[in-house]
Amino acid sequence: MKKVTLIIPCYNEEEMIHLLYKELCVAAEKLHNMEDIQYETEMIFIDDGSKDKTLECIKELREHDSRIRYLSFSRNFGKEAAMYAGFCNASGDYAAVMDADMQDPPSLVPEMVKIIESGDYDSVAARRVSRKGEMVIRSCFARLFYKIMNKMLDSDIKDGARDFRLMKREMVQVIIEMKEYNRFSKGIFGWIGFRTYWYEYENVERAAGISKWNFLSLIRYSLDGILNFSWVPLAVIPILGIICVLAALVFGMVILVRKGSGTEFAFGWEVLVCIIAFFSGLQMMCIGMVGQYISKIYQESKNRPHYIAREASDEDMKKIL
Repeated sequence: MKKVTLIIPCYNEEEMIHLLYKELCVAAEKLHNMEDIQYETEMIFIDDGSKDKTLECIKELREHDSRIRYLSFSRNFGKEAAMYAGFCNASGDYAAVMDADMQDPPSLVPEMVKIIESGDYDSVAARRVSRKGEMVIRSCFARLFYKIMNKMLDSDIKDGARDFRLMKREMVQVIIEMKEYNRFSKGIFGWIGFRTYWYEYENVERAAGISKWNFLSLIRYSLDGILNFSWVPLAVIPILGIICVLAALVFGMVILVRKGSGTEFAFGWEVLVCIIAFFSGLQMMCIGMVGQYISKIYQESKNRPHYIAREASDEDMKKIL
């Protein structure tokens, strides 16, 4: 009998835990009763420093179901750290990571297992084909993000790609070996390669509670993805510098020609202020971009753990890594 590990990062999801558990049990039952191969299921909940009763809900379920394991972080380390903790503690032949809000439907897991068992693929990744229920401006920015990412990154990230995917043990082990502190899992999944099947499904709205991702946090997440996996921003800086120098030379020649021809040339303080403000802003932007890369190098050089767990369901679970 093979095993499937389901990894669920949670942050303030007390309203969702019991609803999600019911769906996970249905999926586990289908996996156990599949025709060719039967699968046992392991559920790893990662409590990412929740401030509500998320951990209490998980413990309550654990008392009645030995398939449940959990780690509770000492503080909020973020979703990326939670996913990494899940991968490091997964014991299954396959591992699937999914959100606790059920926008990654557990009901898709048995079908994903069938696809991966065909032998043609190493992972099955979920991709939304619609954004029904999302704000229009958020959907527009999301599509723009994926277009920019695929132009700038050396990895395959489909529009609408989710973190929700099922992977073989070999792929999970490679992800664990990539120990960088600044993680961007979508980029990592694409960068390491392996044969991936893109499973398309309609967008599912959150079943309860509210999303913990606001517009600002999504922008920060997007920038992290670009900075973690692309040197293009650094390559753009000298190009901008060359363009600015050429523009300044052309502008200077125009001034000299007009002055030599005796043509009056109005060059008031307003124009001067605009030019100074433009170039000052450009310099600050470029310095800030370089600073972001230096900041990430600084964080990596500290070699701090990705997460620290203050509590775990089993003694053999890795509490610090």
